[in-house]
Amino acid sequence: MGASTRDIFGGAASPEPAEPGTYGQPPKGFRLPEATRLGRVHLQVADLPRSLRYYEDVLGLRTLHRDGASATLAAEGDDTPLIELHERRGARPSPLRGALGLYHFAILLPDRPALGRFVRNLGEIGARAGEGDHLVSESLYLRDPDNLGIEVYADRPRHTWRRVGRELMMATDPLDIPGLVAEAGRQAWNGMPRGTTMGHVHLHVGDLDRAADFYSEGLGLDRTVWHYPGALFLAAGGYHHHLGTNTWAGSGATAPAPEDARLLEWTIDLPDAASVSALEQSLTQRGYPTQRDASRQELVIRDPWNTQLRVLSSRR
Repeated sequence: MGASTRDIFGGAASPEPAEPGTYGQPPKGFRLPEATRLGRVHLQVADLPRSLRYYEDVLGLRTLHRDGASATLAAEGDDTPLIELHERRGARPSPLRGALGLYHFAILLPDRPALGRFVRNLGEIGARAGEGDHLVSESLYLRDPDNLGIEVYADRPRHTWRRVGRELMMATDPLDIPGLVAEAGRQAWNGMPRGTTMGHVHLHVGDLDRAADFYSEGLGLDRTVWHYPGALFLAAGGYHHHLGTNTWAGSGATAPAPEDARLLEWTIDLPDAASVSALEQSLTQRGYPTQRDASRQELVIRDPWNTQLRVLSSRR
């Protein structure tokens, strides 16, 4: 759902530079550390070979490992896993509306020229995509063969970000496609480059106030944008958002069924085990159940709408 700068901020006071510490609403208690980053997402798909063709040929990822009905994908020249695909033969396509859980996961390219090369390649292969300039970033939107939402984007330099009061300015304006293609130069698109990461995850939820309580006051994310219609954006470390939440699926939206193509799990990677334990305590104190995996090293959580999150520290 798009909302332009005029729609959101047309009558607001003049924007100011979004310098570190000048924007966002932190939680009252536990706050995720600045070094928080996202890890891989796990997706359930109907046909693994079909999905692999899409993720390799259209997105430009490469297969790191394949084991039976599962496969792990990463960027070219980088062994950091970004996506795990898990086949459930005959899984139903993800619906466009009415389902909680995944809206999209977002792959962050290292710079604007890389996004320009991606845009140019999409045109050359005839792949369709939506687009948006979000003021803090520039984005392309796609859907995989199971109708799962994907964003591919590049951030604008942080010194260009603006705020109104404590709120970071984000919107959905038209994207400058010719400018992006010009930025690409003559270098060919050779797949997702080294330095590509999982930038954020965006979820359909049932209620934004409850999302704020769980993901900010419980999980420890700062609220960064709260006037975008029907949405709340949250982040750690001054980023524009590691998590988007919205109620655009409608008031009657329900959790996906086990036989649906869907997001199985997304991952937050913290800098140390102490941060994982502090997060666990914060959620428990607010009445949200948590559990440790079999190794006792990773925390498995379900949000109020049954979307699963894994919190770990791969840097210990």
